[in-house]
Amino acid sequence: QVQLVESGGGLVQPGGSLRLSCAVSGSISQFYYMSWYRQPPGKQRDFVATVTGGGSRNYADSVKGRFTISTENAKNTIYLQMNNLKPEDTAVYYCKCVTKPPNIRDYWGQGTQVTVSS
Repeated sequence: QVQLVESGGGLVQPGGSLRLSCAVSGSISQFYYMSWYRQPPGKQRDFVATVTGGGSRNYADSVKGRFTISTENAKNTIYLQMNNLKPEDTAVYYCKCVTKPPNIRDYWGQGTQVTVSS
């Protein structure tokens, strides 16, 4: 059973930076793609960024140029570097990994809270 554990959230002032980590219990090479989502208070969970096993990246328009998704295979970890944070980035951030076909399955972490406030 694959487990994902996010960390790195916290309270930061507007304009600040945070790096979120998603530690995976197995090899990340098994995944078709790896993503970050976020859920602001009282709102739905939305896509933030994704990276494929081949290294292709895609971002939500709201975070382009500020956030960067990356992976470190040796540590089986997925990162989200967040710069120039804004109050509207406040949310619980979740990591999601999807395995390769034919046995496609998605796994989610428990989330980490990011609060951007002065």
